[in-house]
Amino acid sequence: MNASRRNILKFGAAATAGLAAVPSFAAGTDKNWNKTFDVIVIGSGGAGLAAGVMAAQKGAKTIILEKMDIVGGNTRITGGAFNAVDPVEQKKKGIEDSVEKHAEQTLKGGDYRGNPELVRAFTKSAPEAMQWLKDCGVEFAPGIYQVYGGLYPRAHNTVKPFGTGFIDALVGQCEKLNVPISLETKVVRLIREEPLQGAVIGVEVVNKRGKTQFFKAEKGVVIATGGFAANPNIRALHDPRLFDLPTTNHKGATGDLIAPAQDIGAEVVGMDFIQLLPGAASNGRFIGMVSPVESVIFVNKNGDRFVGEDQRRDVIADAILSAPTKVVFGIRDMDGYNAMKAGAKKAFDGAYSTGDAVKADTLDDLALKLQVPAENLKRAVAEYNKAVETKKDPFGRKPAVLVQKIEKAPFFAGRLTMAVHHTMGGLAITPKAEVIDRYGKPIPHLYAAGEVTGGIHGTNRVGGNAVAEIFTIGRIAGLNAASAK
Repeated sequence: MNASRRNILKFGAAATAGLAAVPSFAAGTDKNWNKTFDVIVIGSGGAGLAAGVMAAQKGAKTIILEKMDIVGGNTRITGGAFNAVDPVEQKKKGIEDSVEKHAEQTLKGGDYRGNPELVRAFTKSAPEAMQWLKDCGVEFAPGIYQVYGGLYPRAHNTVKPFGTGFIDALVGQCEKLNVPISLETKVVRLIREEPLQGAVIGVEVVNKRGKTQFFKAEKGVVIATGGFAANPNIRALHDPRLFDLPTTNHKGATGDLIAPAQDIGAEVVGMDFIQLLPGAASNGRFIGMVSPVESVIFVNKNGDRFVGEDQRRDVIADAILSAPTKVVFGIRDMDGYNAMKAGAKKAFDGAYSTGDAVKADTLDDLALKLQVPAENLKRAVAEYNKAVETKKDPFGRKPAVLVQKIEKAPFFAGRLTMAVHHTMGGLAITPKAEVIDRYGKPIPHLYAAGEVTGGIHGTNRVGGNAVAEIFTIGRIAGLNAASAK
């Protein structure tokens, strides 16, 4: 560990226990404000863009503040799977689904540690949010599938790779609605009428030239700054094993606004719930091998399957961490490779240069390149193919994802190690996206959405729920901020 435990604890205490109250801004004196808006959104990922666009559509003068030099946050690099009940697409595959089933699976997948009221608000509103995104210009690809860790086939993807389909469309809406996106503008303080009471009235920012400014919010401030997966100090505070792990997140996912929100009284929930993903190559980059689940199996260094690939992410993570060398391989055939989304293919193909992606004409050659016993690998594939035929898998894989054999050459393998993928904890919110204080009451004019919040995913995020959540709750946050009195 590169940082001392003392320093980690010192940093983490500030990030998760709240700091001493800062002096209140000189409320009531407009001359101190550099700029005034109705709604200020902090963060330009999916949640922030959704909030900003929604607020502007409701007539609010809105600005989006982004600390990085590029728009999009984690959403830009996400796999893009959006979970939502879709009777039309699901009926084509004979899939029966409902918002109630989606809610129950989300709660169960998180060991019932999520907020039921919040979860049900999310699953009920997700189909509406998806339609809203379509109206905003997001083009979804036809079909539906089960994403890795998704527990059920209700995932949708955009035509454009990764999350660019979402980001590009919503940035276009910002341009249409005259919503400025101020890059390299870091929010360092939330300003409340009094340190621990009254409404949130604005923010203190530092721009790229190092100049401090004060922006007033007449109706509300929306925090949409993402999680802390790229902050090893906060991670280690909650699980010391995670300090040195790579992350699939972008470098700006450092949890900067959690402490400032706590400074003005905000409550946090679920900070110990941190999700790992078996998708990192040796250089820490995500290589896109794990989805769709229907066309992949995982084998260990012995060439053996060891887990049902459709299980909860934490179950799979524990199984991989228990595997020899803690390294496994995702195995696909040509049809399985073609089933991968465009962004996943690009990530996988980029891993050939590091040796983390392998291609071979036969399973024997694939085993040789992976340095695993060929007989074991061939047996694992044969047993899986039999499971597809019988719809009975010794590792408990569900019949709905036992649909595609591995038999068409060439064959592909991706080296998968663990990486910090998602932080389920953060600011406590209501179903209206209002930030809750330490006494369980909403803080007036303060809203939050996306990975900076906690309470939906419980101990384990269901695959495909994050993208759906950020847009669904982000939209709700923008609507309520614009409507605030």
